[in-house]
Amino acid sequence: MRDVLIVGGGPVGTMLGCLLALRGLDVQVLERRTEPSLRSRAIGIHPPLLGVLEQVGVAEALVRRATHVEEGSVRCDGRTLGRLSFSALPTPYPYVAMLPQYETESLLRERFQELRPGGLRGGVSVSEVRRRHDYAEVVTDAGETFQARYVVGADGARSRVRESAGLPWLAVGGRETYLMCDYGDTGIYGADAVLYFERGGVVESFPLPDGTRRWVAMTDFLAEHASSSDLADVVRHRTGAVVGQARGVASAFEVQQHRTNRMVAGRVLLVGDAAHQISPIGGQGMNLGWLEAAALAPALARAVAEGDAAASALAMYSRTRMRAARMAMRQAGFNMSMGRPVRGLRLQARNALVRTLAVPPTSALVARAFTMRWL
Repeated sequence: MRDVLIVGGGPVGTMLGCLLALRGLDVQVLERRTEPSLRSRAIGIHPPLLGVLEQVGVAEALVRRATHVEEGSVRCDGRTLGRLSFSALPTPYPYVAMLPQYETESLLRERFQELRPGGLRGGVSVSEVRRRHDYAEVVTDAGETFQARYVVGADGARSRVRESAGLPWLAVGGRETYLMCDYGDTGIYGADAVLYFERGGVVESFPLPDGTRRWVAMTDFLAEHASSSDLADVVRHRTGAVVGQARGVASAFEVQQHRTNRMVAGRVLLVGDAAHQISPIGGQGMNLGWLEAAALAPALARAVAEGDAAASALAMYSRTRMRAARMAMRQAGFNMSMGRPVRGLRLQARNALVRTLAVPPTSALVARAFTMRWL
């Protein structure tokens, strides 16, 4: 009977495992994959989360490896509408650290192995979670059963843990489609992030380590068969920018935001994408999951140590983090709406709004919002 079982060994589940192990809890992570994914999905790590990574003991290595984005610009029709700087943020990390998710995940896994040798078990597919009065059971596809005082679902948007707990999955807002690929960085933008709010839809560009730059473009449909050359053509047609040599294959994805209505069901809890699916535009998904892990770890530690306080501690976690998730979803919805194709008066109005948001004192508030300072 372990204290906590975490279903899902991605960056959020592994982060939570580290935080619980540091508090002395008996924790195990169950992961479906046998090998880490090399897909580069989340890349931006915001200042508040660098502080959490510092607690875990991996911030120094991550900061040393990552590219630091201290400024960004918004452009349209070949002109700069505004610039945003993170250098004045009241934090030891006045930048957004850019690092491919698989590298971040590798650092967390190595740290978890140091804290809990053998604590991460791969190749385990969970089929069901059963809630009992004073513990919970995890049943695998292979028929194994694991027991723990608490089970945490960190198993993503298609969470079997959430499904087993009977929690709803509510769609929020409309759908958008995007195309993404990494290319060699031509060096034109330095370490800046660039957002092109163009007539045909947004194009985003972010620097990565090893002379790489990620490009993301909104599309009219889910372009599943598009190539890196196709995305390069879209970027050039909309913005006039020329990308470097492709360093991977293009990836099409669809954004549909979802959330559950609570993050606790008895001794089963949710964290990260298992509780909410948030648009990656703005880079909030993984970061929000880490903020939840940082809030859940002390709540679980108290629940294990003080049974009488468990219900109130976990209810507080659910209430406060659901509120933050709703705020993040509204912000992500705003980000998506700003990037949609526009023409005429609507284009002029949007550009005027961007110019307003990019000058003091509003720019300081935008920088705080973009880096998740109030979540």
